[in-house]
Amino acid sequence: MKAIEITSYGAPEVLRVAARPDPVAGEGELLIRVAASGVNRPDVLQRMGHYPVPPGASDLPGLEVAGEIVSGDAKALADAGFQVGDRVCALVAGGGYAELCVAPVAQCLPVPKGWSDVEAASLPETFFTVWSNVFERGRLQKGETLLIQGGSSGIGVTAIQIAKALGATVIVTAGSDDKCEACLKLGADHAINYRTSDFVEVAKQLTGGKGVDVVLDMVAGDYVAREVECLAEDGRLVIIAVQGGVKSEINAGLVLRRRLTITGSTLRPRPVAFKGAIAKALREKVWPLLESGAVKPVIHSTYAAAGEPSGAAQAHALMESNQHIGKIVLTW
Repeated sequence: MKAIEITSYGAPEVLRVAARPDPVAGEGELLIRVAASGVNRPDVLQRMGHYPVPPGASDLPGLEVAGEIVSGDAKALADAGFQVGDRVCALVAGGGYAELCVAPVAQCLPVPKGWSDVEAASLPETFFTVWSNVFERGRLQKGETLLIQGGSSGIGVTAIQIAKALGATVIVTAGSDDKCEACLKLGADHAINYRTSDFVEVAKQLTGGKGVDVVLDMVAGDYVAREVECLAEDGRLVIIAVQGGVKSEINAGLVLRRRLTITGSTLRPRPVAFKGAIAKALREKVWPLLESGAVKPVIHSTYAAAGEPSGAAQAHALMESNQHIGKIVLTW
């Protein structure tokens, strides 16, 4: 099969098309003929040498795919209601930048009715992440207010739509007026240009001084102290990335007085059973929103994975530029 290898750690140009042996599905797994692969920030970090591959995972980048089941564990397929020929999307621990990809059956979901493979490939990484962190760890409830840092990212556009569909008020930050406008069009109630406004001050104003109930943070660093300031009583701060640095200094007194929760997680190294439970919740609670059109795909760009020049390299360069709104997808 054709695949995209990281030939050495470095710039996007280190991504090269290579020939690899076809993978074989084992117990509890299925093999997907990949039509499209989602591109995510962890792929960029892995390419740069900052995101080690979990033990036993493929060294190829790529955490989400969509395509057709070509083979698999017959019992696991039957138990999940799948069969050879079905179109699925899957969350994987690696190996998604390839024409064939093995995935745990438990981490697969049917392509939503009416969706293309490109659209479906944009789902798993962000939807698993948002559901696990915003709704399970962050416990966002109907009627509460969510603040999303980086609302125009793949994670951001997903969090906006699911939170709104489930009855929350959504405030986002973004780095330009155009990105703020895009977030509003996706359903965000308020958008703050963090380059021209203080998100803490604006969030407090928008909530009548109460503060927000949940913050989804992809920055960390010195943002954490500011996020603590704008949380309401019993508020929850969920950290899912550290683009602004790993060290933070906070006012612990505020944490005590407002009974705040600061939490975080990484999804990639978690066991199949954990990810399978998220998949089950998504299929029950979110997939109907996709099929009804309440939540829509937001695809910024697609690139031919094995094209010349390298589509994967172009995709990574775009992601690093932060000029995109929504998802970037490779096609095979």
